[in-house]
Amino acid sequence: MSALIEVVTDIDAPPSVVFGLELDMDVHAASLAGSDETATTSTGKRQVGLGDEVTFRARHFGIVWRMTSRITAYEPPHRFVDEQVRGPFRAMRHEHRFDELQDGRTRMTDRMTVRAPLHSVVVPYLRRLLVKRAAHVKLLSEA
Repeated sequence: MSALIEVVTDIDAPPSVVFGLELDMDVHAASLAGSDETATTSTGKRQVGLGDEVTFRARHFGIVWRMTSRITAYEPPHRFVDEQVRGPFRAMRHEHRFDELQDGRTRMTDRMTVRAPLHSVVVPYLRRLLVKRAAHVKLLSEA
């Protein structure tokens, strides 16, 4: 069974700023520092683009997890999608949307579809991670 997790965050910055921060793997790792998150790109660059892969390593539930995702859609500065190619989930697709609001602000929407074992534990945990990451990106975007 698949679950949809959606987190919406309004940010006082234009979409181009928020989009750039979301693609920065150093920002990603810093947003989840409590789990010792690292993100290594297939290109060796901090920012990812279409077709690039990122291997994440982090400690969750006391276990070190590895997951590799590929950027499968890339429409700057409005949208990109990453999908798991190797990792702990049966499937994972994460769409990142950046809609410009009338006042120059951005509505960032994370839509993650996941099929995972221990669904009732994993889905709320992933929601908390997405909320934490969004708060970090909001803070950096508005600085």
